[in-house]
Amino acid sequence: MTPKLNLDKLDLQIIQEMMEDAEISYADLGKKLFVSGGTIHVRIKKLEESGIVKGKKLSIDLKILGYDVIAFIGIFLEKSSLYDSVAKELKKIPQIVRLNYTTGNYSMFAEIVCKDIKQLRYVLHDELQKIKGIERTETFISLDESLTRNVVVAP
Repeated sequence: MTPKLNLDKLDLQIIQEMMEDAEISYADLGKKLFVSGGTIHVRIKKLEESGIVKGKKLSIDLKILGYDVIAFIGIFLEKSSLYDSVAKELKKIPQIVRLNYTTGNYSMFAEIVCKDIKQLRYVLHDELQKIKGIERTETFISLDESLTRNVVVAP
């Protein structure tokens, strides 16, 4: 169970602003939210220590870097009790960028990013199929990503 966090309006505003622009300086963010840069620094430190903030990442256009294939893989497990061991093996495949334990038709759902169809075939055929506990998979290739955004957390 996740411990109850005492977040106030300022914490939520900081999170929201940082999700939109993680490069903003603490001083500029403080001005925007009418508090000091030191206050922002202390609050960010508190959010990091609580595990809410887990670093800052660059947003990269993978297509420009040559990663042209995004696929989603529905994974059927032989039995749900194998989830932990299968997840451990799937985490070793660098092309898998997101992995979820799900309800519904699939036991797990993974997002995979590859340079081309040849690499996708390799991951599906040579990597996934050797993992014990995977009964079968179903692959969906993304033709276009129309939307990607963060959740709005500010009050």
